[in-house]
Amino acid sequence: MTIREVQIYTDGACSGNPGPGGWGAVLMYGQHLKEMSGAEPNTTNNRMELKAAIEALSVLKEPCQVTLYSDSAYLVNCFLQGWHKNWVKKGWKNSKGQPVENQDLWKELLRLMDIHKVEYVKVKGHADNKWNNRCDELATGAIKQL
Repeated sequence: MTIREVQIYTDGACSGNPGPGGWGAVLMYGQHLKEMSGAEPNTTNNRMELKAAIEALSVLKEPCQVTLYSDSAYLVNCFLQGWHKNWVKKGWKNSKGQPVENQDLWKELLRLMDIHKVEYVKVKGHADNKWNNRCDELATGAIKQL
């Protein structure tokens, strides 16, 4: 059986930080395209960036090979630079010995990454990337629905 290759674009937004926040995701598999979004009344931009990735990975019905594109250095650098490995090793403490912020979301994302093989790719935000711009529209639109 061949593992499905899925491309996911994600973005998070916040009106005030903290404040009302939204997330957006676009999933692509072959000719299929799925858009998703959601919002929370009191959150942070970083939480919405993580939430977008979690929600997108959560809808996949079987283990997939995923390329996840995000403009969030917070999200992408965690995996490209291996921050998560040190957090786990240090009992979810950061380099300053303080509890890692957003542990609940990081732990859920790591759980999903045990199911899916995920490669993270950093894209420039608010630039000419059609799908990143669409995710931003979905995220900011979701805030307006609160």
